[in-house]
Amino acid sequence: MRLLLDTHILLWALDTPDRLPYLLREQLESPSIEVYFSAASIWEIAIKSALGKVSFNYSPDQIANGARKTGFMEIPISSEHAAGIVRLPLHHADPFDRLLIAQALSIPARLVTADATLIVYSDLIELVKK
Repeated sequence: MRLLLDTHILLWALDTPDRLPYLLREQLESPSIEVYFSAASIWEIAIKSALGKVSFNYSPDQIANGARKTGFMEIPISSEHAAGIVRLPLHHADPFDRLLIAQALSIPARLVTADATLIVYSDLIELVKK
């Protein structure tokens, strides 16, 4: 199984893992499950930090390095991922979420998110209850 972490799930996994359900924490630690984070999430964190919209406990570099040290694998943003956005219905306008959905569909991987508005896109969306 492959999991792609939405930005907030990535942050919770690294900084406040107790916010995640026990089963998901087990999956994130399992050597039989491939866990990915996207460069799009780091980009989102960097933009929101620079605009002062959100205050994060760590810099984008620290988050990316922490994710890699944890064993999560980074997915770069490819032209295939970017072009895949055009095939998504406009149920949700957030460009970062739409890119993550396109990446999850391309890999394929389950996109783990707490954002219930994303489940309309695919059976690959795995909703985490807050």
